[in-house]
Amino acid sequence: MTSPAADLDLPLVASGKVREIYDLGDRLLLVASDRISTYDVVHPNGIPDKGSVLTGISAFWFNKTGHIVSNHYISSTEGVPDSVRGRAMAVTKLKMLPVECVVRGYITGSGWKDYQATGKVSGIELPPGLRESQKLPMPIFTPSTKADEGHDEAIDFEQAAEILGDRELAGRLRDVSIALYSFASDLAAERGVILADTKFEFGLDPDGQLILGDEALTPDSSRYWPAEGYEPGHGQPSFDKQYVRDWASSTGWDKAPPAPEVPEDVVAGTRAKYVEAYELITGESFDAWVARTAA
Repeated sequence: MTSPAADLDLPLVASGKVREIYDLGDRLLLVASDRISTYDVVHPNGIPDKGSVLTGISAFWFNKTGHIVSNHYISSTEGVPDSVRGRAMAVTKLKMLPVECVVRGYITGSGWKDYQATGKVSGIELPPGLRESQKLPMPIFTPSTKADEGHDEAIDFEQAAEILGDRELAGRLRDVSIALYSFASDLAAERGVILADTKFEFGLDPDGQLILGDEALTPDSSRYWPAEGYEPGHGQPSFDKQYVRDWASSTGWDKAPPAPEVPEDVVAGTRAKYVEAYELITGESFDAWVARTAA
């Protein structure tokens, strides 16, 4: 599918499964596309408005969490080209750190698999007898590597400190990540949403200050569950691309490129999930975000 940023006459810094990053001189432009991937393979068609939802939710959290740690967000309108308004933000340039900062408040996903096998997650001993999707006694920091290709790999705190070459910085990442998760989890709970886990990326500014970068607390970087109907002991419905993932796993596709086209009904259902996530988390209509960022 064609990127909405395809006509931008700007130097391209990087291109990922979902985002393109462009150089604006003294800052960067992050553009979120509507592309969607499962099993690390991008499907030929995307989810309308997904990029706008991701950008809007990130902007919401960046504006809410500055008291915990500074972030790279500058504006979603000022200096943003008309063709990508709503799905793009101007941000500060950072030297990104080579560790993904994952925080888990509930035992699910790969953490659940590791717990079943070892009773631990990222080297952290957990109480025996936990059930899938159960809330943990307290949030835990479970970092991972940042893989250029393939999957990130879970590591423990000591391995994160070794990769960073700075144990004090690793401790700061852990403490700030848990503080961000705890704040966001409490706010989401007030709005009927459970934040099960999330992933942050940080960088250093030219003065060496720790800055939150990339996206923040979106349905692509987090597991959000509806509080209504929550019951530990099994997987939970989520506000993310699980809708597409469930469809993909039912098709018989071998998870190797090329990925199949996503049917219209699955596209519509997935878009509805993303928009619902925006509206629940931010407390405003998605149309309000679109209008606010329109050229």
